[in-house]
Amino acid sequence: MTNLARRAAIASVCCAILLGALKAWAAIETGSVAVLASLADSVLDLFASLVTLGGVHWAAQPADENHRFGHGKAEALAALFQVVVIAISALAILMRAIERLQGGDVSASPEAGIAVSMVAIVVTLALTRYQQHVIARTGSVAIGADRIHYTSDLLLNGAVIVALVLDAWGMVGADPVFGIAIAFWLLFGAWRASEAAIDQLMDKEWPEEKRRAFVEVAARNPALKSLHDLRTRSSGAADFVQFHISMNPAMTIQQAHDVVEALEQELGAAFPGTEILIHVDPEGHCDVPENPMIEANLLKDN
Repeated sequence: MTNLARRAAIASVCCAILLGALKAWAAIETGSVAVLASLADSVLDLFASLVTLGGVHWAAQPADENHRFGHGKAEALAALFQVVVIAISALAILMRAIERLQGGDVSASPEAGIAVSMVAIVVTLALTRYQQHVIARTGSVAIGADRIHYTSDLLLNGAVIVALVLDAWGMVGADPVFGIAIAFWLLFGAWRASEAAIDQLMDKEWPEEKRRAFVEVAARNPALKSLHDLRTRSSGAADFVQFHISMNPAMTIQQAHDVVEALEQELGAAFPGTEILIHVDPEGHCDVPENPMIEANLLKDN
């Protein structure tokens, strides 16, 4: 499975190199801002793939003496680095498009840009189909994110074709206007990517639906009297959960251990890749649950 994901990542890098070279030639031939923006996106695709591969590789390293919780946040750091590069490139494209719009220049040889964009659409379609096959086999989150990015590139290349066609028909300003739109699209993509990365770095809680599903699995164990102080976070591909449970104080340490171990196995099967830490309290302990409706009451109802 790992080799399959690696081959998909290599295919992504090769695709970015091929399209980058073609678009560089087209940008020189046409002088089109839209093609230049598309070239920047392909270069960023390559850069993002390489940085993501490095981040995923680092994040996959096992915990060590200095990183007892593993290296999962390396993925978020890599993503933030990509966001900065994307934002700078988008601003540069925006400035170039505004200059072009003010100057009133018309793209030269639009046929070259249109042909390259059509080739890019065909190549990108083939890559995304292959990525979908790999995702179905491996469930790779990294390849899944890469596929989403390349799927959006299909729309980008289509926009470039429309811009060049309109420019060729004498609609002066169409190309830089599309260039401005693409620049803002890149900025929006950078903003979305930064949100996910910052959430991980700030240890944001799981979505409420996922927290509820986790508690519902725990509630199936009849030995639990209540569950409280639930804390969740994600780091790369790994999830971390810790919580307190109330149990019969008459139970022996061995009995409590057996219940906790069984609970960990049940939760681990339902939420693979999750590291779980459970603290046992005697029933009647005065800890106040942070969300009684979802945590303590749910267990009580079950």
